[in-house]
Amino acid sequence: MLNVSERRLLDAAVDTASRLPADGSYLNTVASAVMDVHGDIYTGVNVYHFTGGPCAELVALGAAAGAGAGPIAGIVAVGDENRGVMPPCGRCRQVLLDQHPDCHVIVPDGNGLIPVPARDLLPYPFQHPDANPPRLLRFNPRHWTTVVDGVKTATTRFNDPAVPGPATLLFEFDDRYRSRPGVVESVEQVRFADITDAHAALENATADDLRTALRTHYYPGIVDDDVVDFVRFRTVDGN
Repeated sequence: MLNVSERRLLDAAVDTASRLPADGSYLNTVASAVMDVHGDIYTGVNVYHFTGGPCAELVALGAAAGAGAGPIAGIVAVGDENRGVMPPCGRCRQVLLDQHPDCHVIVPDGNGLIPVPARDLLPYPFQHPDANPPRLLRFNPRHWTTVVDGVKTATTRFNDPAVPGPATLLFEFDDRYRSRPGVVESVEQVRFADITDAHAALENATADDLRTALRTHYYPGIVDDDVVDFVRFRTVDGN
């Protein structure tokens, strides 16, 4: 299910696709829209040519880079003539993995549209040795005040990997994304059933309360043998 900002991103791509000429004068058949961590949207279309040409996603990423966009938080591609949302090709998936692994890609899943992290689109991927992409750490917007005020400095994640180092702390408000520069200081992996009160204290909870909250509000399918990440972070400017 898409949130309001993701729906706004999709609408931008659909609008761009609807304006592609249908008379064959241009061989542009796919439109893409990307959204950065500030909620700004940039669009592009594919450039087809018999010698080869960039896909719409790459053109949109280039447009965002040329405009000085922040790290990319979301992307979607839409075909012309009402063909709807199209999943990225293999090359685009590799580009997204190398450059924007935490970006959410809107794809059809048979029952509708869902956002999928770019890092999950390629099983057993090739990891480019020189890749050093910007990383995102996503939060529910209700944590905005406690994170910005420095009260919340830890988060528990499942199937949402973080790595130590610089990261953009992204808050997915419906009206417009908000973000803060930050640093992931450490990541500790713990079996779900082995969460201790010491771990939970980082979230101002007991172990039992934290496990209940994770199962109830975030990861209803989680089981005792699953491994969660305890992520310690801070904002760079201390705000």
